[in-house]
Amino acid sequence: MAEAKPVVGSAQRRTAFVLAGGGSLGAVEVGMLQALLDWGEAPAFLVGASAGAINAAYFAGDPTAAGARELERIWCALTRREVLPFNLGSVFGLLRRRDHLVDSSGLRRLLERHLPYRQLEDAALPVHLVASDMLNGREVLLSTGPVVDAVLASAAIPGVYPPVQIDGRWLVDGGVANNTPISVAFGLGATRVIVLPTGFACALERAPSGAVARAMHALSLLVARQLVQDADRFAADATVELRIVPSLCPLDVSPYDYSAAARLITRARTETDRWLEGGGLDRAGTPRQLREHHD
Repeated sequence: MAEAKPVVGSAQRRTAFVLAGGGSLGAVEVGMLQALLDWGEAPAFLVGASAGAINAAYFAGDPTAAGARELERIWCALTRREVLPFNLGSVFGLLRRRDHLVDSSGLRRLLERHLPYRQLEDAALPVHLVASDMLNGREVLLSTGPVVDAVLASAAIPGVYPPVQIDGRWLVDGGVANNTPISVAFGLGATRVIVLPTGFACALERAPSGAVARAMHALSLLVARQLVQDADRFAADATVELRIVPSLCPLDVSPYDYSAAARLITRARTETDRWLEGGGLDRAGTPRQLREHHD
């Protein structure tokens, strides 16, 4: 069998994959990514924010079908304890007036173990991560420098994870400024943007329990609404080509639940395959699954 080659964009059409945030629902993007690769889609570069920054950073290191399969393996082995270790130490930290609930050292170790490169500019495929300046809320684009710090900054949910200092600025989750950075991708020269959204849990029977779980659920709802607004805005611009892969619906998995990764990936790949076969990439517009609804 021939060795898989990294995918690259054509000179005529410069496609960017934009990967949004969504906590544990980031697993959905893996299935979407696998289906798009099988279809022959070839991103020239990647843009990621929050959980999407984790997926974008890993895939940029091995932008092949094999890399996407390895990303699936990583997600399926992931536990909430590794990513969000909320325990007695977290409680004592609050009593000491610490500014966050969860220590990010576990996530740092996870990234250091799996990312095959150390500087963003050394990735096999160009990757750009979006964070937010904690002081003024402005978007900060990270394209060079230590990849682990950049991912931690992009995924630093305010109050949950500690902010990350880069170049003298304290940075937090990219979702504060721009969780689905479509505008960033076009600004970087994409002529065509394909968005891989995590969606939101539209079919939960009750609100998630616990402060972190509820915060992450609320954030996922805000993310979906922001994506709809951005998509509707770009839909009126005839000079750009925007395609959004439909998110899963109905979905009854909280973005705080890391136990459903295998199921989410399989389902996302199947449904994205169906969308592609039905001519999804030929149609513009915002998928109904992302608009406000209840199932």
